[in-house]
Amino acid sequence: MKKLLFIILILSSLNVHAQFRDELNKQPDIKSGILNNSSSSLFGLFNPDNFKMSHTFDLSYQTSGFGNLALSTYTNSMFYKFNDQLNFQADISLVNSPYNSFGKEFSKQINGIYLSRAQLNYKPSENMNIILQYRSYPAGYFSPYMYDNNPFYRSSWLDSRWDEKEK
Repeated sequence: MKKLLFIILILSSLNVHAQFRDELNKQPDIKSGILNNSSSSLFGLFNPDNFKMSHTFDLSYQTSGFGNLALSTYTNSMFYKFNDQLNFQADISLVNSPYNSFGKEFSKQINGIYLSRAQLNYKPSENMNIILQYRSYPAGYFSPYMYDNNPFYRSSWLDSRWDEKEK
């Protein structure tokens, strides 16, 4: 058994052929390496030719009777086209308030990374669009459901003014 295994090992290792490469003397073409337009995909799932990314940076300062707020926002917008009928969009934002007159707790609430928007667009026909969308913004003065921007909320400052007028 050992002799048979040894003979098979010897015969299989002898079946190696050398290759002649005629391209050894050819000078490398740097331009073709830089301008190569072939697209590669990650495991056949992600094609970088269908992916687009853009960036925005915003600085703002707001002042009102309620206080002051400086805000900086960096947003990375991504778009991926699966096919002509289906695409996905996402906006990821980094929000920072370097200065505000509302205190450290407000800064802790508003500072952070947010998935501002995630949207799946499907167009099954020319006259039909199906859009599934998720949006998220920091709570506080910018949210229509919080305090000052909500028409159904009366702040304590307004309540106290209203009560004084009734007396």
